[in-house]
Amino acid sequence: MKSKIQNRSDIELLVNTFYEKVRANKVLGYIFDDVAQIDWDNHLPQMYSFWASLLLGEHSFRGNPMVKHIKLSKMTPMTNVEFSEWLLLFNQTVDELFIGEKAEEAKIRAANIARLMLHKIESV
Repeated sequence: MKSKIQNRSDIELLVNTFYEKVRANKVLGYIFDDVAQIDWDNHLPQMYSFWASLLLGEHSFRGNPMVKHIKLSKMTPMTNVEFSEWLLLFNQTVDELFIGEKAEEAKIRAANIARLMLHKIESV
């Protein structure tokens, strides 16, 4: 049964499930594993803090994702194709796991993040 996003455990479930899909995805998986060579033990807790800060007001995230994504975009294509796939997987994950106001907010914020990152990358 779906529940509302209420706490950090919910955020961790969302992030872990989402990145499992990303890593298995033919469009996105290689970007994370082969190009960026993400250290998942480090990356996932950062993503927990990022989304908990946005959705729960935790203020636990420190970092500048825009700079990292711009740098990554110089190593591999990061176009509307990749960002649309990212957003599709994110929305699917939210919809599979959660209901309610915070779930809808997560999808809106993800869309805004994707749109802003794509715009910044295309502007560089």
